[in-house]
Amino acid sequence: MTDPVIRPIEARDHDQWRALFVAYGVFYKTAFSDEVLAGVWAWLMDDAHEVSALVAELVDPDGSRLVGFAHLRRLHDTFTAGPGWSLDDLYVAPEHRGAGVARSLIAACESVARAHGGGTLRWITAADNYTAQRLYDRVATRTSWVTYEKES
Repeated sequence: MTDPVIRPIEARDHDQWRALFVAYGVFYKTAFSDEVLAGVWAWLMDDAHEVSALVAELVDPDGSRLVGFAHLRRLHDTFTAGPGWSLDDLYVAPEHRGAGVARSLIAACESVARAHGGGTLRWITAADNYTAQRLYDRVATRTSWVTYEKES
């Protein structure tokens, strides 16, 4: 496999991104409604929105295809009074896992953060996503923070 090209998402990526995002939802036992899919896509296409996306694209003689994505969100970090970053969603198609695609997407997110003022890049994963955690433990520091959530 050739190395993927990591680049910002573009309007032409809609159908492939949607298929990957739906698969991401299935992985986490979530069925995204058409409204959610359209809403997230609208955010990604709005340059003024705080959520953006990078995609991993493989280009070969048969054409190109997306094999992964990372949704990145700029935050205001109250501990530093500066920028912070949340890697909200990271997904690589199963047949391309273990080939460095996720690592490349994380590195590209770091580059975006650096280019826009730096700050800490944070992300979460499911407690039982051991495969992802093996990579994350190599590229970042596991924190002691516990996450809670409450619907409102």
